[in-house]
Amino acid sequence: MKLVTLNALVAAIEEGSLRSAARRAGVSQPALTKMIRELEIELATTLLTRSSRGVTPTAQGKVLYERAVKAQRELRSAVDEINQMDGRLIGELRVGAVPLAVMLLVPETLRTFVQEFPDIRLRVAEELYVAQLHKLRSGEVDITIGGIPDDLATGEFFVEPLLKTTMVATVRKGSPWLKAKELADLQSARWVYTGSNSESGYAKLFFEHHGLAAPKVGAIVNSTLALLSLVASGDYVALMPIQIARLPIVAQFVSIIDLAEVGYELEVGAILRSDSVPSPVLRNLIAHLHRAAYHVNRGDTPLSDPRYNLT
Repeated sequence: MKLVTLNALVAAIEEGSLRSAARRAGVSQPALTKMIRELEIELATTLLTRSSRGVTPTAQGKVLYERAVKAQRELRSAVDEINQMDGRLIGELRVGAVPLAVMLLVPETLRTFVQEFPDIRLRVAEELYVAQLHKLRSGEVDITIGGIPDDLATGEFFVEPLLKTTMVATVRKGSPWLKAKELADLQSARWVYTGSNSESGYAKLFFEHHGLAAPKVGAIVNSTLALLSLVASGDYVALMPIQIARLPIVAQFVSIIDLAEVGYELEVGAILRSDSVPSPVLRNLIAHLHRAAYHVNRGDTPLSDPRYNLT
């Protein structure tokens, strides 16, 4: 089984068209069709279903596709790591970050990291915690940044704690919910959950920690922009890191509700697979994450500068 034929299959499945796949692979359509046919003969099975609308993978084709994509990633990572071991700091890093981390750590980390390593391509994916762990397991991302869950499998992952934060209740400027004095006063408010459903999210954990039933779900988001937009422009309540809520660029639209309950304490960290050895560039990224955490705690990141206030 040749790598070039596997690449042809990957291109065909991702493009959904043999013509587009051939263009992507830089070969003629008959040549690409021949390569895929060679794979089918070698495996004695059908890998693609062909129709007038294009091609789709069979069940067998999906299995081979998933393994081929993983092999491509591993080979690219090996090339990058060899270059880095030889002192050539080039390549790509794939970073997974939950909305909390995108708000809190990623901007400052990337700002300083790209200055030191301009030849490293960074791919940042913002998704929910469960999706990020799945991508970490499969090798789709090199590192995940977010809140450290209590139920994280210790043998499967390595955790690098970065900072502690307090998730505070926030609303738009002038919201009537600012009159609330206790968490129970907000039980009937419409809350923004950051999770895949109403059973997940820090808001639910915050209420349960204080012996209260989870509040009403007003919206469920998995995006930092969506969270900030809903809170700043509607009558929603949401938890966000206190460091973010105090930023001038955020504080001009959002207020922290002064509750008797201080907030939900959370530790944020970097999560890596325990069965992999971090590359030199990945170790440097972790160092920049620690630097960003230090400056976030001090409140002296660029976004903390009052000059970033948009009013």
